[in-house]
Amino acid sequence: MPQSPIQNAAAATAPVTLAGCTCTDVKFENADLPHRIFLYRPDKPVPLEGWPILYLTDGNACFATAVDALKVQASYPNGTNVSEGIVVAIGYPTDEPYDPLRRSWDLSPPPGRVYPPFFPDTPDVRTGGGERFLSLIENELKPWIETQVPIDRSRQALFGHSFGGLFVLYALLTKPKAFNRWISASPAIYWEDAALLAMENEFLNGCHQPIDIELHLSAGQYEGEALAPFHKGTAEEQKRLERAKETRTVELACEMAQRWSKWTLSTETVTFEEYAGENHMSVLPVALNRAVQVAFRKMR
Repeated sequence: MPQSPIQNAAAATAPVTLAGCTCTDVKFENADLPHRIFLYRPDKPVPLEGWPILYLTDGNACFATAVDALKVQASYPNGTNVSEGIVVAIGYPTDEPYDPLRRSWDLSPPPGRVYPPFFPDTPDVRTGGGERFLSLIENELKPWIETQVPIDRSRQALFGHSFGGLFVLYALLTKPKAFNRWISASPAIYWEDAALLAMENEFLNGCHQPIDIELHLSAGQYEGEALAPFHKGTAEEQKRLERAKETRTVELACEMAQRWSKWTLSTETVTFEEYAGENHMSVLPVALNRAVQVAFRKMR
């Protein structure tokens, strides 16, 4: 009896791959364990000046979404204002979207603290590895990428969400020339007594001329005091309202954009965007799409 089309399809099932994409587990000198580096490169002629490039933190969770957003929009540049480029995502050797323990260390500014384990019989959670992680990116990852693809160093962007958004801001305050475009989504500015704000104050007070960067901050509508409709009337409602007052993600990101707009060459280079109907996790694909548009915007 002949097999049905469904039976034939099942027999031919294979893993899905993303065209133009590779991943490599790399043990950098400035890390105790390997990182998984995802790389997308267009199968097109290289521009004379090299490719613009977007670096992503939380690579396992972010890479495929960013690549798909780029491919779709770069296929119609006159309609989207998005050109092709390179995407590099820094993740971990896991099939899960996140490695909570390692990202807590990598993406948080020093000095950091020690917290109880996420789960029983697992290590304590350590924070404060941001300086080491930034050094890894600047001194090891970037040179390694540039041996593989020609890069336009005047068009380098860095994206992060949540802890990653906090890391983007920390990197901006400590190495402002490392990237040209900084994209911080739902940044955890409140983290560890909002110590980042003291760093920001010191940085801006030391500025004596306009800063030549582009900074895009964002958050979801339901990351402020507006509660998502599906949380209203639940047993968690009060707890979530109290948490929102502590994190103040929308408020702190918006206020930071207002401060930085006074210090850049043009007020148009610093923006804050609130994404309607989005919460802390659902905002990620929206923010990644915007990161692609910021990083690969066509040059005039």
